[in-house]
Amino acid sequence: MTEPPAGQPRGVLDTSTVIMLSRITEPADLPAEPLITAVTLAELTIGPLVATTDSERAARQAHVQQAEADFDPLPYDAPAARTFGRVAASLRQAGRKPSARAYDAMIAATAISRGLPVYTCNPADFTGIDGLTVRAVPVPGPNRLP
Repeated sequence: MTEPPAGQPRGVLDTSTVIMLSRITEPADLPAEPLITAVTLAELTIGPLVATTDSERAARQAHVQQAEADFDPLPYDAPAARTFGRVAASLRQAGRKPSARAYDAMIAATAISRGLPVYTCNPADFTGIDGLTVRAVPVPGPNRLP
C-alpha cells in the first residue's frame, strides 16, 4: 500500500467518498486512518429509503451496512456544534446557503473541531468553509454517485 501524504495519517471521509470507496484505485488518495462522522452515517441511511427501484435500494443499503461494519463514526458533539456556527457564517460570507449544504457543513464542523481534513470526491461541496482542509479524492470513470 502506498503511504498517505506526509502529516495526514487521519482524515474524515465525506459521504461521497464513502459511497465511491470501491472505485478509488489509489490508496495514497486516502488517509492512512479513514474516519467518518455520525452525520455521514445518517446521510447514508436516507439512501435506501428514497430509492426508486429494488436494485438501487439494495445497493444503497449495502453502503449503509458496509459503513456500519467498517467505521465507528465520530459523534456530532458539542465542539462540532459550536464549530458549526463558524462554518455556516463562512458559507454565508462566501454567498452560499448553509441550509442547502447542511450535511456537508456538519461534516466539516466535526472535522474542523478535531483538526482533521475532509477527503471528498466532490470538493466543490466544501467551497467557502474557512478553516477546513479539503483533500480531493479522484475517482476513475464517471463521478456519478449511485
